[in-house]
Amino acid sequence: MAERLTVPINEPQIRSLKVGDQVLVSGVIFTARDAAHKYMMENFIKGECPEAERPVYDVLKQGLAGSVIYHCGPVVKKRDDGKYEFVAAGPTTSIREEPYQADVIGHFGVRAVIGKGGMRDRTLRGCQEHGAVYLHAIGGAATLIGECCKDVLGVYKLDFGVPEAFWQIRVEDFPCVVTMDSHGQSLHEKVRSDSEAKLQELLSTA
Repeated sequence: MAERLTVPINEPQIRSLKVGDQVLVSGVIFTARDAAHKYMMENFIKGECPEAERPVYDVLKQGLAGSVIYHCGPVVKKRDDGKYEFVAAGPTTSIREEPYQADVIGHFGVRAVIGKGGMRDRTLRGCQEHGAVYLHAIGGAATLIGECCKDVLGVYKLDFGVPEAFWQIRVEDFPCVVTMDSHGQSLHEKVRSDSEAKLQELLSTA
C-alpha cells in the first residue's frame, strides 16, 4: 500500500521511508529545472538576496519548507479567465541539478525531490543530512501526471520561459517511488554498480 505524503511533510515521515516504498504526494509543490536551480544558488544561497529578488525569495522560502521540488518542464495552457492549467507534466532528467540540489534542500528545508533518472552522491548526502528523499516519477506519463496537478496557484520568473519558470501547483495523489532515501540508500547507485560489475564479468570472459 502506498504511503500518503501531504505537504507540509515532517522529517519523521521522511525518515520512515525506505527505497522501494510507493508514495502518493498531495499538497502545494513547486516545479524547478535548470534555470531555476541556478537562479536559487546564485541569488539566495551563495550570498545575500538582492533586494529586487526578495519577493520571489520570500515565496520560495515559505513555500518550499516541508514541501517538494518537481523537476518538470510542463506544457501549460492559459484559459479564457486568465488562469493557467497544466496540460502535461512529465518529469525531466534530474542529474542536471546535481551541482545545486543538496544546497537547495538544506537552505529551503525541502523534504522531497521528484524527477526521473536519479541523482548522485552529493544529493544523497544532502538527503541524509537534512532529512529528504528522491522520488522517481513515471516517465512517459506526462498527461496522466498532469491530471494529478489540480490547480496552478502561481508562477514566478516566467521570463525564464514556461518550462524553466517556478510553477506553484496543488497536486493530489501524485504517484512516485522512493529511489533515494535519507539513510544513504540509492536504487540508482545499486543499478549502476551492478551494471558495472556485470560488464567487467563479461569483459573478463570475452
